[in-house]
Amino acid sequence: MFGRLRWEDLDPVYLCGLIELARQEDLEGAGLKTSPARQEDLTTLATVDQSLRGRARLCARRDIVVCGTSLIPMILEVYGGDCIFEPACADGDVLLAGGCLGVLFGPVVPMLQAERVILNFLQHLSGISTHTARHVQALEGSQTRLLDTRKTTPGYRMLEKYAVACGGGWNHRLGLFGWILVKDNHLASGGASSGMSLETKVRMVVDANPGVAVEVEVDRLDQIEAVLAGGAHIIMLDNFCDEDLVCAKAIIGERAVTEVSGGITEERLREIGPIGLDFVSCGGLIHQSRWVDIGLDWDASGS
Repeated sequence: MFGRLRWEDLDPVYLCGLIELARQEDLEGAGLKTSPARQEDLTTLATVDQSLRGRARLCARRDIVVCGTSLIPMILEVYGGDCIFEPACADGDVLLAGGCLGVLFGPVVPMLQAERVILNFLQHLSGISTHTARHVQALEGSQTRLLDTRKTTPGYRMLEKYAVACGGGWNHRLGLFGWILVKDNHLASGGASSGMSLETKVRMVVDANPGVAVEVEVDRLDQIEAVLAGGAHIIMLDNFCDEDLVCAKAIIGERAVTEVSGGITEERLREIGPIGLDFVSCGGLIHQSRWVDIGLDWDASGS
């Protein structure tokens, strides 16, 4: 059920669309109601000889877990000019401060125009993978695996979840199509949050969807037996204290997969890890991550 996105799982046509949108924002004012009078890179065209060729290195300014290098050739292709990128590392690699992600060389004008977009993707995605790696480290020695959530930037979900995977995390549902996740609002809206009504609701969902995993969120210990009786495959234990997590694990045993959620931080992971539940999900892997510092350093000696 829970896996890790690989680069090969991502749609290159979709990714090129994101890159093209980024290019249009920068050069054409995409998003503005009134387009700019001149849709071009005014600074580069005013300062750089169009025939000039050059060479530049992408360098980490701090220790990072790399993510996004496979996007660079796609970005350069969108910007044109026959620029080339030679990677010095791969997505998922740990790179120390000062380390080189790779070298770009070719016509200077398209490289300068693409520079900010390349860095925006790299800094954002490597920020997620680096942030995720720290959280994974907080679970070191535990059997519990770390999951992301659907709390992602609209339009960038698959890239952000790929970045989580590069950082050593695992991917929860990729979207509403992934499997059935019955949360508290689904239950409350139908008046089925406890007892027989809860068991009946879960059983209806399971029976109506053969071959589809069904996960049910609970926020109290007394809901667990009803959810198990209904046939749920995964039980999400939302905002449980450590004592209740231990009790929940004893009640569930091997009858369902367990997932912990709610208020997950690095410190909280160190507390949860020894309990030995199956998974813990953390939206903060993405929405609490910070961009990392990556720079583009030009080689004064040229190409």
